[in-house]
Amino acid sequence: MKNKTITFIAIITLSFSVWKLHAQNNILIPERYKHYIDNFNYYDNELYREYIPNDQSWAFLSTSIPLFDCPDKQMEKTYYFRWWTYRKHIKKTESGFVITEFLPDVPWAGKYNTISCPAGHHFYEGRWLKNNIYLNDYAKFWFREAEHIFDYSFWAADALYNYYLSTHDKSLLKKLLPDLVRYYESREKNQLDSNGLFWQVDGRDGMEESVCGSGYRATINSYMYGDAIAISKIALMTGDHKLANRFLQKATALKKIIQDKLWDSNDTFFKVLPREQDQSLCDAKELHGYTPWYFNIPDSSYSVAWKYIMSPSYFYAPFGLTTVEQYNAGFNISYEGHECQWRGPSWPFASAITLTAMANLLNNYSQGYVSKNDYLKLLKDYSNAQQITSENGEVRPWIDENLNPYTGDWISRTRLKSWENNTWSAEKGGVERGKDYNHSTFCDLIITGLVGLRPQEEGVVINPLLPENSWTYFCLDNLSYHGKTLTVLYDKTGNQYHRGTGLMVFVDGKLAGKSQNLNRIKIKKI
Repeated sequence: MKNKTITFIAIITLSFSVWKLHAQNNILIPERYKHYIDNFNYYDNELYREYIPNDQSWAFLSTSIPLFDCPDKQMEKTYYFRWWTYRKHIKKTESGFVITEFLPDVPWAGKYNTISCPAGHHFYEGRWLKNNIYLNDYAKFWFREAEHIFDYSFWAADALYNYYLSTHDKSLLKKLLPDLVRYYESREKNQLDSNGLFWQVDGRDGMEESVCGSGYRATINSYMYGDAIAISKIALMTGDHKLANRFLQKATALKKIIQDKLWDSNDTFFKVLPREQDQSLCDAKELHGYTPWYFNIPDSSYSVAWKYIMSPSYFYAPFGLTTVEQYNAGFNISYEGHECQWRGPSWPFASAITLTAMANLLNNYSQGYVSKNDYLKLLKDYSNAQQITSENGEVRPWIDENLNPYTGDWISRTRLKSWENNTWSAEKGGVERGKDYNHSTFCDLIITGLVGLRPQEEGVVINPLLPENSWTYFCLDNLSYHGKTLTVLYDKTGNQYHRGTGLMVFVDGKLAGKSQNLNRIKIKKI
């Protein structure tokens, strides 16, 4: 314990030194947000203390995360809540740091209680921490030590490449390139069929008991496309043009097959194709049909699929997007059988993928099916759903597994409480199985979606998805990017932050870009 404490103090001291170096340029004052962390700690029953326990959480977070300020205090609170929960899952092991999904040990996890299913989300979210040691160790763990990386689908190379886009440190990618190629080729050997499509069991997508079941799914095929594109880009960094071209060709071929074989032209949606011979596409639209846009796969004509997202007949519900269209015969919100069923309940894992995909659509496509107003509404719904009402009627921040999209009840938590003798089965993970569940993103959706920081290999693009005439201000401050400290703020009147009016980008405290309205800003060099 003494060595662990010394290591933690050393890392916090280093983080504080970096923070202090830039403190004179800060617009937001960290202490103004400490009350959120104090509140989370006060109500928390901390049964599992990992590397950064509650009593050290503010010391860590105040120097490690980008600060966020906005007029929607529920969304602001959720932002800090999700960083507070993320740091609970930073685990120090004899192999270095890893990121966990569950706080208690669960029998379906591998070494150090790690699970590959949410690992892509872990990299997308954690890339905004100031200290890179956590994700650097985690990446090396998956590709140099973990034997259970194939247990679940995992957009591995894409996640690491997008991590690089925030840090601009090529060294990790170059070291792991051979491992990423081996990972991809192992998937090809074991899961690629002669029709050119990858297959997956729905449960191994983390999507148990789904309506359309196993087969050739938009999930695994999109992940493999994203990985092929990422490997091609990483290979170019090393000067290996032959490898880069080989994986670019794989991606190009897979894109065509996804659009040719998984697209239902009559129903205008990407669907599951059963693996058995002479089968047709599943009749149901499932939310994971939006996964291809997470990787910018579809051509523009396929954007018509997004006409269903805001419809209460299809995916929209008051407490979150449903995992299958609501009028399909297989749709069901069940409190019987398996405690997690992708037959209707809202799922943070899926909501995060869909919102990232939607942000890509709004940034990279010309279409008329969804708008910035829709993105903000869905993000607000997602934020508002991350709460629970205690037995004494108090409403507290909460993130768990699956949600009743009509009532906001966390289904698996209600289910697990009802197990025989009113005990929580150890085989199912125990009392904290879904509590502070680290299986999705939220902060990254604020940073890259709503605030609109779009990472680039060189420079940066700021394109907020906040509609005009919605908020009068916001600020994302003290964000590490390419070795610099960025601030993105919008102040309609100039009275909130006293730096002028409009949208502004500061790099190490110096104004680097400005727009009078919420218009796109491109900075060519940071």
